[in-house]
Amino acid sequence: MPPALSAAAAGAADSIAAPEATHAAASKAALSAHAVGADTHAAAADAHAAPHAVVIGGGTGAPVSIRALLSLGIQVSAVVAMADDGGSTGLLREHANVAAPGDIRKCLAAMASDPQGAWPRAFKQRFSYVNDHTLGNLMLTALTDVTGSFPEAVKLCGELLGARGRVYPSTLENVQLVGVTRDGRHLRGQATICASDTALARVSLLPEQPAAYRPALDALRTADLIVLGPGSLFTSIIPNLLVPGVIEAIRESRNGAGAGGAVAGAGGAGAGTGRAGTGRTVFLCSLADMQGETWGLSSAELLDALVDHGMGGLIDFVVVHEPRRSRPASSVTASFEAITGETARTPHRDQASAPPGPIRPVAFDETLARRIEAYGPALIRRNLVDPLRPTWHDVRVLSEVLEGILGTCPSLRKSKTNSRA
Repeated sequence: MPPALSAAAAGAADSIAAPEATHAAASKAALSAHAVGADTHAAAADAHAAPHAVVIGGGTGAPVSIRALLSLGIQVSAVVAMADDGGSTGLLREHANVAAPGDIRKCLAAMASDPQGAWPRAFKQRFSYVNDHTLGNLMLTALTDVTGSFPEAVKLCGELLGARGRVYPSTLENVQLVGVTRDGRHLRGQATICASDTALARVSLLPEQPAAYRPALDALRTADLIVLGPGSLFTSIIPNLLVPGVIEAIRESRNGAGAGGAVAGAGGAGAGTGRAGTGRTVFLCSLADMQGETWGLSSAELLDALVDHGMGGLIDFVVVHEPRRSRPASSVTASFEAITGETARTPHRDQASAPPGPIRPVAFDETLARRIEAYGPALIRRNLVDPLRPTWHDVRVLSEVLEGILGTCPSLRKSKTNSRA
């Protein structure tokens, strides 16, 4: 909300009698609780319709994974980081006291039933003469103000766009990202961290223990496939993992605790779903260094960072860009090829294989491959570059890779076997 409108709203609030203000606050709290209930119900419904994939991230990377997964005709959800404080999002967080709308907007637009329709295109429209705000950010802010609930605002925008999935904030708290660079400097705020001229070593949130958004945890617990990225590792992916309960929910998707376990039984969507806990997790490695936060880090070091932030033993697949076939696959990667019936590596394509200019590709070679495989995941090497946008993943190739990974999920393979019987 613009400062003038915010001041006017504050003045109006001062003139309301105390009982009326109390009643209004109670109404907004009830509506917010209703929105949480609706999202929890949706997560429970999705749990019954396998396969279900959840993308963890934000920025420009998560929408690429969303589009790739939607092309497979499966259930898709997104869990989005809420620490963005730059540009339009930062201004709205400061002046309207709203949860970060920017990455939510991008994921909603990616899920639109007709991405080239008038509403999705208008939703992404940016107004340079109005503090560079996008219509989507302003709509999410206005609907939050009107309904008193950010989840309700997200739900309404999703309905407007005909979204083919659900988008969940990882937390509704006003969080700030802080980081420590590899040369020991302390940075505060996502915008500042993105502009760092040195790669980061660690990030954390303030407050350190923000409450997780329950429907986001429910979606993760019941996922057949969890996709990390692609995108900015320290500012889009890891901030979600720092929210208490998120890593535990990822673990539960694998071991079955979400299927009627104690945590899910407290009201999560996993309670009573009968899910077998056979989820898989994949990390989609970035193609290129575009921001200081990961400047110079290799593909293995990106995986190191995920492990350092709690993902040790929880990643089943790592997908990296490689323009040409090289040495024979490891035993783990060979298992992937045997299950899916396709190679995890492809020959060199004629299209551009590395980003041009000062943007440099994320380093990957056989030594780094061995480091990645030492953690245990299957390593999938593909030429992932979009020939028209060399720093973006090719959605078609990515969808093929993700389809192959879905084929390794025990619950889905069992379902296919039963259907043939």
